[in-house]
Amino acid sequence: MIANLAMLVLAAAAPAAPPRIVTLEEALATARADQPQVRQAAAATRAALARVDESRAPLLPQLSGSADYQRATSNYASRPGALPSQFSGGGSGESWATSNYFTFGLNADVLLYDFGQTRSRWRASQANADSQRASERTTMQQVLFSVRTAYFQARAAKGLVTVARDTLANQEKHMTQTQGFVEVGTQPEIALAQAKTDVANADVALINAQNAYETAKAQLNQAMGVEGPTDYDVADETLPPVPGEDGSTDTLLAEALKTRPELAAAADQVRAQELTVQALRGAYGPTLGASTGFSDNGVHVSSLTWNWNVAVGLTVPIYRGGQTKAQVIEAEANLAALRAQEDSIRQQVRFEIEQARLAVRAAKAALAASGEALVNAKEQLRLAEGRYETGVGNIIELGDSQVALTAAAQQKVQTEYNVAQARAGLLQALGRE
Repeated sequence: MIANLAMLVLAAAAPAAPPRIVTLEEALATARADQPQVRQAAAATRAALARVDESRAPLLPQLSGSADYQRATSNYASRPGALPSQFSGGGSGESWATSNYFTFGLNADVLLYDFGQTRSRWRASQANADSQRASERTTMQQVLFSVRTAYFQARAAKGLVTVARDTLANQEKHMTQTQGFVEVGTQPEIALAQAKTDVANADVALINAQNAYETAKAQLNQAMGVEGPTDYDVADETLPPVPGEDGSTDTLLAEALKTRPELAAAADQVRAQELTVQALRGAYGPTLGASTGFSDNGVHVSSLTWNWNVAVGLTVPIYRGGQTKAQVIEAEANLAALRAQEDSIRQQVRFEIEQARLAVRAAKAALAASGEALVNAKEQLRLAEGRYETGVGNIIELGDSQVALTAAAQQKVQTEYNVAQARAGLLQALGRE
């Protein structure tokens, strides 16, 4: 019993294990493997590749086999014009007697020529599959951007927790100091009441900051595609400078036009629609095909009679009510819309490059300014504490200095997040993962 109590005491006294640390690279790797949007895009690509095989199938020979068994009566019913009267006998005997009839067949068909209709559809499906591959890369980049955004939001929330915790510690120190001054009569009791209020407010701020951090980690879990607890900490890291981030818009745009998957997807969609137009125009021409077949028929499986045939067929569309013309006009209109969409995407890419470049420049400048503001706020608080200790300052001056320091520290955390977020946006705008 005593041993068990001792073990419980030791277990309670043992320090809790530190939470695991999740790095940005781990978060990105998790999203690549588990994010539902990524898996959905990959499945869509597989479906597009399957449609390529489907559209190619009519170009290959088609082979089919058949087998049929029938049990029926053999009563003959004459029909005017079916047989000369001397063969029909003027009537027929009727009987419920039945007999077997077996039919076995093997047929092969091949498309010889259709003015490129089927081949153009096949090539159009290949272009659509290429477009889907590019769309899959777009989805991956969007997911990774969301992960980076959520990660740095969590990193900023963690930094704000540290700021709130330091503020609370300072306020508690000030309250203890003020209580001593009040006891010896160098400060009025209202100063202690103010100090206690500041401590309570700092405690509330810490609780809110901790809750915001947990919420940010929950959002990071969602961005990664993870269903699990938030019992971890994000690492204290940021994005390094993006190569070329200080370059001109035209230089960055030249890279983006080569690497952005949205542009590749749009170009493939235009190509697919051009081939679709070709396929529809081919419907104005004839279709040439060939077939061959082998059959075995008879009333007994042991004594079947075989036959073989070969045929070549030419189908010429003469009039289809204007359907082909309307389909071609519709396809050409869709092609014009896709070309306009491609131009719009190119313009959007240029805007995103310019926006991301300016955001990086502004965030870096603000980071330097916020660092200077934090240094000055720390110095202001140090001087205010010195004045308060010597009785020259008052609790209001001390409180204002603490508020200024807290605001400067929060601003520093926010500007660090802004720099990381701006660089993440530039990575996405350039089409880099």
